[in-house]
Formats: sequence, C-alpha cells, structure tokens
Amino acid sequence: MLKLNETSGYVGRFAPSPSGPLHFGSLVAAVGSYLQARKAQGRWLVRIEDIDPPREVKGASQLILDTLEQHHLLWDEAPVFQSQRSALYDSRIADLIEQGLTYYCHCTRAELATLGAGNLCPCASMQQARAGAAIRFNNSHAPQQFFDLVQGHVLANNSDNEAQFAIKRKDGLYAYQLAVVADDIAQGVSQIVRGADLLHATFYQLALYQALGVTAPSYAHLPVVESLPGQKLSKQNHAPALDNKTARQNIIDALTFLGLEPTTVLKSAQITDLLEWAVNVWELKAIPAKLASNDNRIQAL
Repeated sequence: MLKLNETSGYVGRFAPSPSGPLHFGSLVAAVGSYLQARKAQGRWLVRIEDIDPPREVKGASQLILDTLEQHHLLWDEAPVFQSQRSALYDSRIADLIEQGLTYYCHCTRAELATLGAGNLCPCASMQQARAGAAIRFNNSHAPQQFFDLVQGHVLANNSDNEAQFAIKRKDGLYAYQLAVVADDIAQGVSQIVRGADLLHATFYQLALYQALGVTAPSYAHLPVVESLPGQKLSKQNHAPALDNKTARQNIIDALTFLGLEPTTVLKSAQITDLLEWAVNVWELKAIPAKLASNDNRIQAL
C-alpha cells in the first residue's frame, strides 16, 4: 500500500483540460507526476482546467476523473475545478493591476504579430478600462532561463519571449497562464511534472510568479508522446481515448515509455502492485531528455 507522509512538504498535481477524454499522452503525464509525488511521500492533486467553455466536451470532466480512478491514480484531496475559482483569479489580476503591470488591449492577434519582438502595442499607453478589451501583462522583465529537472538548463530565445500576453481575454474568460499560476500558488504546489510541450509556457508563468512575489515551484518536463515524428499525441490530433478495460496494460505501457521496465512477474501483477513497484524504482534522471516536438522557441543548454 502506498503511504502518504503528512509531514512531507511536497505537493504535485495533474491538471487536464476537459476538451476530451484522456489519451495515452495524458496518461504518461499523469503517471509521471503521480510517481514523483508518491516517491516524495507528498500529496498528489487533480485539477480540472475548465476555464474555456468553447473548447470543452460535455461530460469530459467526469470521464477524466473516472479514467484516473480506473487506472488507480487516486488523488489526495477533492479535485478542484477552475470554473469555480473566478474570485481567486480576479484577486490575482487586481494585484497585477495595482502594481501597474497590466494594460487594456483591443488589438487582434494579427495586429500584435506585426509589432516585432519585444514591442508593446499602442494600447499600453492607455490605462483606462474599456468594454471588450483584453487585460495583458507587461512582460518587460521576462525570465530568460530556468533549470528543469529533466531537460536541464532551458534558455528562451529573446525574439520569442513575448513582451505581452493576456491574463484575461477579450471574451471575458481567464487566460491559461494566469489561472494556472493562481491555482498552483493557492494549492501550494511545490513541483510541476508535465509534458515538454509546455516548456515555453513556463517562461510566462515564471514571469507571473516573479511579479506576484511568490517563489516558483520546480519543474520537470517529461518527453512528449508522438503519434508521428514531430507530431504530439493530442486531442487536437484525434488521439484515441484510453480504454479503461485495458487499464493495467495502459499503465504498463506508460511506465515503459517513462523508462521503467516491468518484469515478467510484474506484468501479471495488479495495477496497485505495479504502481507501488514503480514508485520504489522511480527516478526523474532516468528519463532521457527530449524537447517538445519541433518547438524551436526554446533550447536546452
């Protein structure tokens, strides 16, 4: 039986969006973060990132939770739903506004794309709130590098570390970068284990931690599962949903992808036994470093 050490300060999390059911790539990220939390005898949380209703699939949130349970990836606290946390996000946005680190923007994506690297749009000089405006963060002191427990030192290309990014969208929805940082702070997340496709997003999130005066968690970006060379396995690429009837084999496949090698004996074991064995042998450094698929915006040193 896997035991939780209540004195451990480690808090990890798995935070899927309900834009569809979990696929194998999602499972790899979930298993990696779960093993890391259990190895540290810490807490493992699940957060449903349902702040983008147009992209959500009806019933996907419950389906995700059911799939995690069928794969014996059990969380330590009640799952959090971002759709219920608007007061938290408004509070963090107010903090940034008070510091003078935001501005209201009416520009389209096409207009922003013409500005060139490092340049703010004309909206930055107009501080008044107007209907239908996005709230953008003035990323004038963007972090240029960070150390990743899997990828090593990761460096941002200056030309792509944007001078501004939205923290609240024109349509009134909260932006991913803002919500994920606000939630990770509120939940006390100490380490984030996720796929390497989010390496670039880490720079934006580090900028928000810096602006809010909060120490950022450590990061470990796992190799990305690809359906084809250079193509991430994802819901957008119509990745097949996990079959809960083959949960045991799914777990074996995920452990194998993460660099573990269940023995013949373990392959006949129950899922709980497989996970307990995996926790005992788990080491992040055993995972071969790999950058997100064809993402030329970041580089490892």
